Amino acid sequence: MHSFDSSASPVGRLVAEGLTGQLSRREIVRRGMALGLSASVVNMILSAQSRHVLAQGGTPEAEAVGWSIVVPQGLRTDLAGARVRAVLAPAASPDREWEETAIRKFNEATGINAEFAPGEESATDRLAIYNQQLGAQSPDNDVYQIDVIWPGIMAQHATDLNPALADLAALQFPAIVENNTVNGALVGMPWFTDAGLLYYRSDLLEKHGFDKPPETWTELEEMAETIQNEESAANASFRGFVFQGNAYEGLTCNGLEWQFSNGGGRIIEPDGTVTVNNPQAIASFERARGWVGTIAPEDVTTYNEPSSLNAFAPGNAAFMRNWPYAYSVTQAPDSPLVGKVGVTQLPMGDGEGATHAATLGGWQLMVSKYSPNQDAAIEFVKYMCSPELEKSFTIERSHSPTIASVYDDPDVIERQEFLARLKPVFQGGAVARPSTVTSDLYNSASIAYHTHLNQILSGQAEAAAAVQEIEAELKDIMSELGF
Repeated sequence: MHSFDSSASPVGRLVAEGLTGQLSRREIVRRGMALGLSASVVNMILSAQSRHVLAQGGTPEAEAVGWSIVVPQGLRTDLAGARVRAVLAPAASPDREWEETAIRKFNEATGINAEFAPGEESATDRLAIYNQQLGAQSPDNDVYQIDVIWPGIMAQHATDLNPALADLAALQFPAIVENNTVNGALVGMPWFTDAGLLYYRSDLLEKHGFDKPPETWTELEEMAETIQNEESAANASFRGFVFQGNAYEGLTCNGLEWQFSNGGGRIIEPDGTVTVNNPQAIASFERARGWVGTIAPEDVTTYNEPSSLNAFAPGNAAFMRNWPYAYSVTQAPDSPLVGKVGVTQLPMGDGEGATHAATLGGWQLMVSKYSPNQDAAIEFVKYMCSPELEKSFTIERSHSPTIASVYDDPDVIERQEFLARLKPVFQGGAVARPSTVTSDLYNSASIAYHTHLNQILSGQAEAAAAVQEIEAELKDIMSELGF
């Protein structure tokens, strides 16, 4: 989802594996508690699992994994016998069986001998192994599943997919293609994605006279304050807004959303220009600092994704910023929030150039430049990232597609109504972290950013001074890269 990555986060994986019956109830409890999830949230996951398994069991066609896969027309059949080894989901992932079924259908249609290779569970471990294999120019693996923040790191080892797959790339959300493009080369083809979202209590908005969710951060502040003032009389734990304020990758995602939504730039622009030090960015951080201890709990500066979910899912917050996986938890049968949760784009600021913003997560497929079977590997990527396969992956595995038209498909709307409503997020406000331009120094850049941002939130530093420190550290990092 990743040093926290959305789509493969520990909590997201727990929810996904729980819903598909890959984990026993005991294992869900053990892992949930280890992640810091409260007992009530763990119980919601257990309840959601029971509902999901019953629903799947009641649909005969859903019992056969891959039932929804339609093989695209026009696949090459002149590459029969070529070998393709693709590093995809971890061995224990609930995605594995679908992926292996998809590969089998690809082999039958093309005569190519593609095979599944499990990737590491930990994104950190996976990246280390990728770097070891590709650094040695190993021909063993032809296709690699790569994180959304890795294209800059992987570019030197990747085949440019533009010449062969430009038509497929044109179907993808532009922001994700831009993220995967390094010096004009398309390093990875988008496969499935993720983004930050605003969750809100639709029942409480109606109760307190608000007819729609907030469009701006100012509106969120007003709604959160009004609702908190009223609800906290009966529930002392109730707060208006929870988010991820701890000093880690999750705060980089939140901070980028605040900054970009207020017209404050992308931290570092694609051309290498450091843009964090500007009035709009500083204003967005000062606004977020103002939430701490008012509409947000004082200890929100220690919150990660599980902490935020622990507050929102039992009914102790009006608004929450989190990733898409959280929705299924709030709608578990024994959740107090069934039918009471709405999801929308994160608010926009009020600075010049203000817009909606949602930090991108997700995965892409890359062809290794050391693959001895380039054409067959590219054909495999073309197949797996096609509209047909993305549709099936969405319906059966609940992944957010990277192709706009898939969101409009009637079958997707019927079976994954929640995901179908996310299209405006990726079309309108999706923004990538500056990982492509910072390549293998992205982690250093992110640490510099979220460390100082946490100091702003916790009152240890003034925003203007902290931003100057961030700017200086980022400029040093970019100078190491030759900018």
